[in-house]
Amino acid sequence: MMIRFWGGRRKVAPRRIASCVTRAGALAALALSVPAPVTVHAADTAGEAPRSEAAARVADWIAASGDNGSLPYIIIDKNGANLFLFDADGEAAGEAPVLIGIAPGDDATPGVGSKELSKIGPAEKTTPAGRFLAKFGRAAGNEQVLWVDYHTSVALHPVVTGNKKERRRERLLSETAEDNRITFGCINVPPSFYTRSITPLFKKSGGIVYILPDTKDLEDVFPLLRVQPFLDRGILTPAKIEK
Repeated sequence: MMIRFWGGRRKVAPRRIASCVTRAGALAALALSVPAPVTVHAADTAGEAPRSEAAARVADWIAASGDNGSLPYIIIDKNGANLFLFDADGEAAGEAPVLIGIAPGDDATPGVGSKELSKIGPAEKTTPAGRFLAKFGRAAGNEQVLWVDYHTSVALHPVVTGNKKERRRERLLSETAEDNRITFGCINVPPSFYTRSITPLFKKSGGIVYILPDTKDLEDVFPLLRVQPFLDRGILTPAKIEK
């Protein structure tokens, strides 16, 4: 596993991230306080939960087209509440459960990243779908998170369990995806997976995060999927598509 961290300019996090990361040292303390780390599965390990059809299609398209360039990437399946991690060469590097925005929906409400938390309505707590260039940066409490979409205040970071009533760790450990919607839009992952798997790959130059839709059609979010059959048959090549 490779490790990279974004060493760019420090920024003051938008307000919505404050619900996810609260104070300096919170994430480090959490990593030590969780008695047993969530098991991390290799995406291609026999016997593990298979990728959904949508996740498999996106993974195949990225591998065939080289859409990730020379960067590692993540595919997040909101419907399955799963994350699939790949290195820059497209090799599977791990799989983990995720917590996502409490509301279904594939778009972020304009201006939601700068709203007071108390003014964010339930329907605005979405995890937007799409292709994002993600890099590490600072959030509330000077904590470092993987910013997926800074302007809408969507970040990927270790699960924070400050509010016991939310039962976030228990939701991650449950066998169903039905209870994995709990955040304001951020993506929560097991602390050990974040530290040992995601950070090594994304630290230096960041990477691409592909978030699958839960309400829109997959091809509306990733239009280039429509040319995948032509790539498979050799009728088109990635170079031809770029032209």
